[in-house]
Amino acid sequence: MTTNQAGPEVRAKDRVVIRFAGDSGDGMQLTGDRFTSETATFGNDLSTLPNYPAEIRAPAGTLPGVSSFQLHFANYDILTPGDRPDVLVAMNPAALKANLADLPAGGVIIVNTDEFTKRNLTKVGYQANPLVDDSLADFQVHEVAMATLTRGALEDTGLSKKDAERAKNMFALGLLSWMYHRPHEGTERFLREKFARRPDLAEANILAFRAGHAYGETTEAFAVTYEVAPAKLEPGTYRQITGNTAMAYGIVAAGQTTGLPVFLGSYPITPASDILHELSKHKAFGVTTFQAEDEIAGVGAALGASFGGALGVTTTSGPGISLKSETIGLAVALELPLLVIDVQRGGPSTGLPTKTEQADLLQAMYGRNGEAPLPIVAPRSPGDCFHAAVEAAALAVRYRTPVIVLSDGALANGSEPWKVPDAATLEPVDPDFATEPNAPDGSNEFWPYLRDTETLARPWAIPGTPGLEHRVGGLEKADGRGSISYDPDNHDRMVRLRQAKIDSIDIPDLQVHDPSGQAELLVLGWGSTYGPIEAGARRVRALGHAVATAHLRHLNPMPRNLGEVLRRYRTVLVPEMNLGQLALLLRGRYLVDAKSYTKVSGLPFKAEELQNVFLEYVDPDFLSTTARQEAHA
Repeated sequence: MTTNQAGPEVRAKDRVVIRFAGDSGDGMQLTGDRFTSETATFGNDLSTLPNYPAEIRAPAGTLPGVSSFQLHFANYDILTPGDRPDVLVAMNPAALKANLADLPAGGVIIVNTDEFTKRNLTKVGYQANPLVDDSLADFQVHEVAMATLTRGALEDTGLSKKDAERAKNMFALGLLSWMYHRPHEGTERFLREKFARRPDLAEANILAFRAGHAYGETTEAFAVTYEVAPAKLEPGTYRQITGNTAMAYGIVAAGQTTGLPVFLGSYPITPASDILHELSKHKAFGVTTFQAEDEIAGVGAALGASFGGALGVTTTSGPGISLKSETIGLAVALELPLLVIDVQRGGPSTGLPTKTEQADLLQAMYGRNGEAPLPIVAPRSPGDCFHAAVEAAALAVRYRTPVIVLSDGALANGSEPWKVPDAATLEPVDPDFATEPNAPDGSNEFWPYLRDTETLARPWAIPGTPGLEHRVGGLEKADGRGSISYDPDNHDRMVRLRQAKIDSIDIPDLQVHDPSGQAELLVLGWGSTYGPIEAGARRVRALGHAVATAHLRHLNPMPRNLGEVLRRYRTVLVPEMNLGQLALLLRGRYLVDAKSYTKVSGLPFKAEELQNVFLEYVDPDFLSTTARQEAHA
């Protein structure tokens, strides 16, 4: 802790969690994103959780219309966006009411008092103003008339009152940037670029940002500011990245490693649309994007591109996977490369478009008619989406198969510092197109289903290659020759060959993190549960208990040593954001009594939540102690 002679006390902290919350029209996502960008520039490790309604515009000032952005940043390696915010910025009564329960006692609340009118309080069920009735006595409350102060700062700009008030989110950003000593040059540069066609709006937002910063400097309401030192990250070039952006970059990189043009056939759907938006910017890298009229057309175009010798890609979420399932099954029968990105969201049907879930695993595994196996890869963090896309594309090309990548909303919209990989380290993948007849009988024929002895992949011949004319389709093929076949024995053989091809994929063994080597509990996760599981396990180990963790990146085929690993531990626990889909697969395939801990609230697990679940298994006295504490409370 240090004291600044010219201002407030400056207090050092190792980590902070901030949540910006307001109406959907208050710009909380932009505010949080800008604070995140400056935090990344400063060098902190970070993790974010945007949370916003699915409605384009819910009624202003109501609970369904609340949008929030949570940022966890620290001077050490962190794994989650944080459980509870240390600071809540509430732009209106709805934002306060929707988020107050998450704030621990002693937490800081910064409220925009201009919105705490009788009408707005009534909208969300407040009988009295919480700012004056002592209901917030357990918190550090800072009342700031943000709209009024913003209008005053912009009085000479000529903007209308309404337009001036829209910049109040930048006032809040400036105030928080002052409180936590964030850089500001990047934000001002961003605003000038964002409003390049309206310089007056750019300067107005910059003035509002500076006004918030100046308010912090000049008011006596804030006795303390905070510093969070940069994290000690592995040397390299870093940038802030979201999962969707990383996925898009991975697809671009896959085009380069395979030497193939990339064709994206997609239909916009939350939360996957940003991949389409990002890829549309990269025509210079041989990427073609096609916004189709519906999900079926999107995947059909992508598969057609693969037939023509491109890397076909389609992006969607759970409802789109349902619609694409027939064409994905066709890709299995054709045995052509196809990259299918599923950014999972809450379901069923339209469900919760802007919330996260992991409930598409069984659909990815079995959601096609007939025996239609395909590889499934699941990234574990926003930055890992890049590597998952590169790996999935390599599998698709090498084994001539569609591959599903299971991301989810928490990864897609969340962000973290990402070490930019050296392109030279990415492994090249040879598409190895067929160039000449291959009939084993010596005839001058091309057999489209003659298989590679190592991978069992069939040859990939670009249409129009002289002498390699062939026919493909959805009807069963004769082994080798590829002609239509209804022979029962042939069908049995082809089904087993397609399964054997997937089973033969060479993937790494499962790695287990068991520091003490004494753990009897193994916690196994997949996808975005990685961060909360590891963070919860860190806490349990810090309390002196042994717990082992492992994470599945490959869900089909699963690692060859998985069965041996599962049988090594007395208890196997599988936390999932579904009703136990991976646990079901493990119990059926490996005959282990895998325990489920499930959550389908649309929000990711919290580290504290999983810590308590783990303690129930490793600490015999935990339940009785917890019960006593709850009874006493």
